[in-house]
Amino acid sequence: MINVLLVEDDENLGKMLSDYLKVKGFKVSLARDGEAGFKTFIEDQFDICLLDVMMPKKDGFTLAKEIREINPKIPILFLTAKSMEEDVKEGFKSGADDYITKPFSMEVLLMRIEAVLRRISNAEDSLKNKKEFKINDYTFYPDKRIIIKDGKEKKLTSKENELLRLLCMYIGEVVDRNDALNMIWGDDNYFNSRSMDVYVTKLRKIFKEDESIQILNSHGKGFKLLID
Repeated sequence: MINVLLVEDDENLGKMLSDYLKVKGFKVSLARDGEAGFKTFIEDQFDICLLDVMMPKKDGFTLAKEIREINPKIPILFLTAKSMEEDVKEGFKSGADDYITKPFSMEVLLMRIEAVLRRISNAEDSLKNKKEFKINDYTFYPDKRIIIKDGKEKKLTSKENELLRLLCMYIGEVVDRNDALNMIWGDDNYFNSRSMDVYVTKLRKIFKEDESIQILNSHGKGFKLLID
């Protein structure tokens, strides 16, 4: 089920949008202002954010920037009465994937949401099917489960391979620990979590000769691959 964060200060519109999306099969968390929206965001795992722009306590542009700092890849769609070109530009600078101007029909909003999610999904599928990743002087072939540097080949275990593939798909971005555990191990229990830490250590050892390649812990949320 797609989990939606809806932040809208208009009580009637917020309830109407929430009820409509729930009927369409979405899970929806509704917040009434920007501060409440940010608090709700950090307490759950969302698939898309629908943000009003003009809100008390914190506007939608500011909220989007804060959300992007935590999760750079989550899709964001602004709902706003503003239609001036400068406002649209500001929305996209703040991290918007799309922008819909009030008043709008529920059907059009649903189509926009589905289009954004489809675009994100297609991009992820393309990365998942990528045959080769360049990591400085290393070349990683996920389908063959090997890394090559200077003609020397290193064979990876299946878990090492899938974890590195995931990190390469989101270079410079945090890969959520629980997401990685569920995708690779099928469960995010304590024992699998400890096992993943071991595999992260193994991957670090593979790249230890190149100090510009780092696999960093990110504040207990997960890991990210950085390449200078």
